Amino acid sequence: MRRKVACEDGLGMVDVYLNVFRHGGHILVAACDVEILGRTLYDGRIEFHVNEKFYKGSKVSLDEAMQLIREATSANLVGANLVKRATLEGLVHPQAIALISGVPHAQIVKL
Repeated sequence: MRRKVACEDGLGMVDVYLNVFRHGGHILVAACDVEILGRTLYDGRIEFHVNEKFYKGSKVSLDEAMQLIREATSANLVGANLVKRATLEGLVHPQAIALISGVPHAQIVKL
């Protein structure tokens, strides 16, 4: 059984779904909070599906997810816990967060 350790932000014991796609030298991480997998989010003309084929890889701790996101060349993040933690760690600028149906969404691209 995997041991989970709480971190200062209180989010260390949260699980997320994370999928890793590799192509050449590029690594894309797609991750979402567990509770929103499979949901469709709406905001005006935007319809955003948190698709299981894209986001559902392994169920990992938020700490594990942050390590993989740091190593990725790009990342697609959906969910309050995940985006908050990425923001606290300086991986996502607060002004780069889109809210869709009140759910935070952020993308990271390393150039």
